[in-house]
Amino acid sequence: MEDNSLEQKFSKFIIIVSIVIPVVVAILFGVKLKDFGYNVEPLSFLPAIYATTNGLTAIILVASVIAIKNGKRKLHEQLMTSAIALSVAFLVMYVAYHMTADSTKFGGEGAIRYVYFFLLITHIILSIAIIPLVMITYVRALAAKFDKHKKIAKITFPIWLYVAVTGVVVYLMISPYYVQ
Repeated sequence: MEDNSLEQKFSKFIIIVSIVIPVVVAILFGVKLKDFGYNVEPLSFLPAIYATTNGLTAIILVASVIAIKNGKRKLHEQLMTSAIALSVAFLVMYVAYHMTADSTKFGGEGAIRYVYFFLLITHIILSIAIIPLVMITYVRALAAKFDKHKKIAKITFPIWLYVAVTGVVVYLMISPYYVQ
């Protein structure tokens, strides 16, 4: 039974974090610092930075898979830790931007509008789903349960990669409509 102790130890934490992060982000998304008397300029430089962070995450995820397929476990571990750190940095910047700036409306028309909203909605839904998947995958690696780690990583990787890539695409599609 010692085998599952690390996974069991983290299971409640994973559940709590997987619920708390989306709820807090949703709440903070609606909070504007100016409504609380803080005269903060919009952090309008952040979307380009957090889109770049998403792009770097995608590159690191691919590099990490290549590393593990080539037997470079330590490099894989370092790259995955970097991908997690970049995702956390993205989240902090995303919330900071939305707490200081009004949401930007997509101005595209026709078919591109449907493409944009499809990408945006799937990006948002999967960005919520990826939270527990990443944490479970990471804990299984920490617990040296590599058979179980590999099994869930085959699910986690494509979803996380999709979220990272669509984050960049959504930014590129909406960036012409940002108020400067």
